[in-house]
Amino acid sequence: MKRIILLTAAIALLSSCGIYTKYKPVTTTPDNLYGEEVITDDTTNFGNMNWKELFTDPQLQTLIEQGLQNNTDLLSAQLRIEEAEAALMSAKLAFLPSFALAPQGTLSSFDGSKTTKTYTLPVTASWELDIFGRMRNAKQQAKALYAQSKDYQQAVRTQLIAGIANVYYTLLMLDEQLIISEQTEESWKETVASTRALMEAGLANEASTSQMEAAYYSVQTSILDLKEQINQVENSLALLLAETPRRYERGKLADQQFPEDVAVGVPMQMLSNRPDVRSAERSMEQAFYATNQARSAFYPSIVLNGSAGWTNSAGSMIVNPGKFLASAVGSLTQPLFNRGQIMAQYRIAKAQQEEANQMFLQTLLNAGSEVNDALVACQTSKAKMDLFEKQVLSLQKALESTSLLMEHGTTTYLEVLTARQSLLNAQLSQTANHFTKIQSIINLYHALGGGRE
Repeated sequence: MKRIILLTAAIALLSSCGIYTKYKPVTTTPDNLYGEEVITDDTTNFGNMNWKELFTDPQLQTLIEQGLQNNTDLLSAQLRIEEAEAALMSAKLAFLPSFALAPQGTLSSFDGSKTTKTYTLPVTASWELDIFGRMRNAKQQAKALYAQSKDYQQAVRTQLIAGIANVYYTLLMLDEQLIISEQTEESWKETVASTRALMEAGLANEASTSQMEAAYYSVQTSILDLKEQINQVENSLALLLAETPRRYERGKLADQQFPEDVAVGVPMQMLSNRPDVRSAERSMEQAFYATNQARSAFYPSIVLNGSAGWTNSAGSMIVNPGKFLASAVGSLTQPLFNRGQIMAQYRIAKAQQEEANQMFLQTLLNAGSEVNDALVACQTSKAKMDLFEKQVLSLQKALESTSLLMEHGTTTYLEVLTARQSLLNAQLSQTANHFTKIQSIINLYHALGGGRE
């Protein structure tokens, strides 16, 4: 009989080897993850730079530090870590036996006889032997969930730093565009006054004066729009900082300094740098252990129960004082008639594991695409900077020439109007391109997992 029991146990242990397998982290990435045109031989990574080294503006640094302390999303992420940590602790404690004090007392009397008093003061214990890995897989799954909650907090942190920086530099761009528009307004005001003086002297007509005034009013309208946009962006910044709207002190767009050369590093670094990629891999790890846990449901569960304490009821006798009583029971539960349900749960777990694998691959592809987009945008905006500078200089010369020609009566007001409007548009576009360059650097920094603790 003992041989049969030992043989059965050996077969069960051998057949359960699959539920003890450990998750193997991902070590490869798709080819040309950043795009074929991006060289990734350099192992340095722009995303490894500390955010204070990248964002050197003191006002911006103050705002980012305030956001890291007060942002509600980041504080909520910290609470998720505490929840996952408690769940992991619960999974670890499941390996220990549970104890409970279960005192009982009884008063009984038969046919008017003397009342009999009995009592039992036992301490009960229950301990599940994790031979087939159910609790071990549950612990590993809880551990992956805990790590994922920390990755989520890191993702919120990096997004917050990039978000505050983007909003801050948006304000600098709008400030610069407002200054340009206000300077243009003053120039238009002088031009309108000159044109009206020429009309009164009989050297210009009503049509030219009206056109100049209309352009002047258009610039005033754009100034009001810019002020409204600045107010809206400041409100967005207040939300990120978890405070009520106010005006923020800030620097100037032209004074901002950033690294000229950026390196994206090899794609494998993204697995360890980007929190969203790590989080997606944690989901795969959770699904892996959930599948193992579902597989372990096919095997029996073994539980040891015992109790020890004092009682004055010993079988049919009542003794005083009470005597010490101890008992131990081992039970084995093997599923028989619910195998179909267990099989369905296992198939669900397998499908969820494959779904997690596909989500991880998509997350990795999205990350590579974001790096490529930010890198190309950075390179394009850099190339445009010289072209915009040349365009603005040419349009300034054109405006000066047409203004002089109109004063001497050799050209029309339409040419001056066109030249001034073209110059304004070019200056605004030049400022917007400067912001695009900064924004692409921020996006690249974020895409490479920058801003980690």
